[in-house]
Formats: sequence, C-alpha cells, structure tokens
Amino acid sequence: MSQIDERRQARAAQFNRLTEVGPDSDMGRLLRKFWQPVALSESVEVGAAVPLKIMSEELTLYRGNSGKLYLVGGRCAHRRTLLHTGWVDGEEIRCIYHGWQFDGTGACVKRPAETDTGMPRTKIAGYPVKEYQGLVFAYMGEGEPPAFDLPRKPLTEREGALIANGMERWDNNWFQQVENSMDAVHVSFVHMALTVGPFGKAVTASIPELSYEETAAGIRQTARRSEGNVRQSDWTFPNNNHITVPGLNPADPWLDVFVWMTPNDELNTTRFMIYSLPPGASEAAQMRFKTYFAKYGKYDPAEHHDELFSSRVWKNPEDIFVGLTAAQDYLSIRGQERITKREDEILGRSDLGIVTLRKLFWRELDLVQAGQPTKEWKALETPVELPHQPGEADPALLAKAEA
Repeated sequence: MSQIDERRQARAAQFNRLTEVGPDSDMGRLLRKFWQPVALSESVEVGAAVPLKIMSEELTLYRGNSGKLYLVGGRCAHRRTLLHTGWVDGEEIRCIYHGWQFDGTGACVKRPAETDTGMPRTKIAGYPVKEYQGLVFAYMGEGEPPAFDLPRKPLTEREGALIANGMERWDNNWFQQVENSMDAVHVSFVHMALTVGPFGKAVTASIPELSYEETAAGIRQTARRSEGNVRQSDWTFPNNNHITVPGLNPADPWLDVFVWMTPNDELNTTRFMIYSLPPGASEAAQMRFKTYFAKYGKYDPAEHHDELFSSRVWKNPEDIFVGLTAAQDYLSIRGQERITKREDEILGRSDLGIVTLRKLFWRELDLVQAGQPTKEWKALETPVELPHQPGEADPALLAKAEA
C-alpha cells in the first residue's frame, strides 16, 4: 500500500468516528449522554405502541392507559419477536407471540405459559422519556439522566407563542445534516435552487464573512453578508440548531426554528423540528401559521427522492417555506451519498464551520475514548433572539431561478 493510500485510509478511520452511532462506538456513547428526540407525541395514541430505531437500537414506544409514555426494547426477550405488534395492557406491554409481559422499565412481569416456574430475572432495555412541545425525548445513557435543560427552548414557552412540529426521515448519515448546520455558505447556493423562496430572497446569494464562537451550550455561527444582512444560528451540542426564517407573509414576524438530527443508524436520520411564531403576531399571522402547518407541515423530501433528483423542479408553488427549504437541503446533503467520503474532500476557507465542528467533536470523542469526563454542556443563561435582518435578493439569480 502506498503512503497516499495509507493516509487516505487513516483519514477514513478518523472520519468514521463521526458517523458511527452504535452503543459500543465512541460517538454512540457520547450521544447517549444527552436527551434525544425520538418521536412526535401525536404518533402514539393511548393504548398503542410504535417501533423505533434510535442510534442503532431497536425500541418500542408505547402509551399506557393512563396516557404516560414508556420506551423499552424492541423485541421480546423470549423468542425475539417485535413487541409493538402485541398489546398494551394497562401500563405494560404484552408480546403477541406467547404473552410475555414487560413493564415500563423493561422488566418481565408475566409469563402466562410458564405459571409453575416463577419469574425469571429477565429485563429488556427501558429508558426514561419526557414529552416537550410536541416531541418525545429519551435518555438512553447510563445512570441518572441529566437535567432537561439543553433541549428546552424558552423562546417557544413564551405566553402567546404558537408552535408546530415537523418530522422527516432522511436516508443518509446524521452527521452530514449536523455539518450542514455549520455551513453558512451553502445558503447562498442551495437555497437558490428549484425556486427562490422567501428564505433565499432574505438571505441572498452574497458570500458571507464567517465567524464561530464556542459557547457553554454549543457554537454560535455568524454570517455577515452586509451591514444590513447579518445572519446568526445558535447550535446546541450535540445535534440541535436554532435558526430564524421569514414569516409566511412579508408582514408576519420571523419564525424561530429548532431542528434536531437524531440518528436511527449509520444510514438513516430523523429530523425533528419545532417551529415557533413569537408572541404578539396579528390574528391574520396566527391563522396563516396554523393553516400552513396543518396543510404542509409534514412534507418529507425523502419521500420524493426520485422526483427531486430527476426533475430538479419544485412542483408545490403554494409551499415555498418549509417544504421548499427541506427539498433544497435534501438535494445537496443526500447528493453526497448516504455516508459521504470525507477522506476525498477538498476543503477551503469557506468551510471554517465544518472544520470547527469536527475539531470540537474529535475533542469530545477523544475524552470518551480515554474514559475521561467530556465538557459539561449547559443551556445558555439567556435565550438567544437571533437577528431578523433580510437583505435584497440578487435580481439576476431570482430571474434565473424563476424562469
């Protein structure tokens, strides 16, 4: 093997540390130190169960008759069939195959066909869960879960704020989506594709000056395109981004958007979103918000993969907000392959955010590998209100995109 091949192989191994999420990987152990969104609250009715795959673990999320949610292993300990196909019995779940029953901690509490043998010391996985602003969060790490501080978004809790939720299942590795959060330059190109919506018009195609600052919670990204067009994002470790986007009407307030990238496994990711209309919006703006998200809020670009990649045409002219932005991002991120070959990249100065992000994660992963404490990430003392400063769109680009 040549020295070039050896270096490439070593680079590939280093990058693999960023993409692997199983419980025995360094990244898997790191991610399990944090509360992670795993489902929409609305996806689980009382007395029902749904299957999940989170960080390469098969799981069952069920809602007991009391309305409380429980997250346990995905398969029965007896003959390994899927638990969600069984029945919710009170606050427990019963396997369809032979009736083995498990409580919300994952402990086996009943074996109806083995009545003369007593109960085994059998337990499947069981994880704490918490519902928050329409999302279900789980803590899948060891020991007591941390305080629910990092996932909280106080801007969504203000009296008079309206919220909506989104969920998209993308068929690519989670870290590509995290990197996209730290790539302010992509906005000047990606969001000029298909058609230029309000987001692209506001941010414009100008190339920004970039700066990055590590905070107590994550990374503050600033992209300055002009004095009147300064865009910031507030990224929270390890996989949440807070951005602002124009309202649904030029007269409406800008929306706060909080996006989590939860890995299902190495090849699949679920994006969870909270959209928040700030307090004080007019009744017309509130009605537009409710109507739009009721009709378009569940658009998932991965469901339109073939159409997007073959036609590269936006066929939903009424949905130029969430759907359009997601489709534009999907084309660029999914276009990298399901797990991109970072060892073959050629980075430039405009990739400062990517370099900053990777260095931060490698630092934390090295600590995990060494068995040492990682940084104690903390919620910011004051919620960050990001600037709402639209610029002017490039007429030439707009004409080309809208032609």
